[in-house]
Amino acid sequence: MFVEMLSFDFMQRAFIGGIIVCLLCSFLSFFVVLKRLSFIGVGISHSALGGLALGVMTGLNPFLSAGIFSTLIAWAIGITSKKGKVHEDVTIGIFFSAAMAFGVVLISLSSGYKADLFSLLFGNILAITVEDLWVLAGCGLAVTLFLVLMFKELLAISFGEEIARIGGLPVELLYYGLLTAMAITVVASIKVVGVILVEALLVIPAATGLQLSMNYRWMLFFSLLTGFLSVIFGLLLSYACDLPSGATIVLCAAVLFVLAFLFSPRKGLLVKMFRKG
Repeated sequence: MFVEMLSFDFMQRAFIGGIIVCLLCSFLSFFVVLKRLSFIGVGISHSALGGLALGVMTGLNPFLSAGIFSTLIAWAIGITSKKGKVHEDVTIGIFFSAAMAFGVVLISLSSGYKADLFSLLFGNILAITVEDLWVLAGCGLAVTLFLVLMFKELLAISFGEEIARIGGLPVELLYYGLLTAMAITVVASIKVVGVILVEALLVIPAATGLQLSMNYRWMLFFSLLTGFLSVIFGLLLSYACDLPSGATIVLCAAVLFVLAFLFSPRKGLLVKMFRKG
């Protein structure tokens, strides 16, 4: 069946695009989980809908406008929570709900774009074009370079901002850089899994890695492995059962997390119960 799938050009593009997105999200997921930015990921991903709708209404490239809009929302969340006296989860709730409502209103005013709303919300990986792959590759390269070059610094602020600040690291600059990387990744991933599901790929891979490892190196490895296996099994299941590809990719990632949560040799719930018994 795998060979049969790859005989189609659109499936080849789907596999390449899916692997790029899932590996990129899995790498970023490592820092999202360590720094507990999961809810910010939800806010950024939902705000992308407002940027997409704004692009449609103004005639700009929707994904370019979504990237700029999502980045501005990410910075606004960071500034409000860091500089203001509003708690971070409250700030995220305000901004992402307002941004998404803004997008829904604009889409309702643009009658010609309503048909694409479902693909925006849940992705359409089978519609990826060669141009989309180049955009994905460019975004992935930019974000990966940032994460690799700033790996130790980002790791330091993930474990403790105060200690990192005492050590002379530009904590706020790194924090906003991480938020920007999240915004770029979210927009790059929309075509694959959509606005609603992309936050799952920013959390589940690293959460799975955390269950299977005792140090950050293995956590990162298992995070990347989870992302890779999710897209492979997700697309196979989607092809075999005629299911939405983005949703099956996320469900496969969720299944891998549940298996790790239950059967991890070190932290698995059932393993602990068996040892106690």
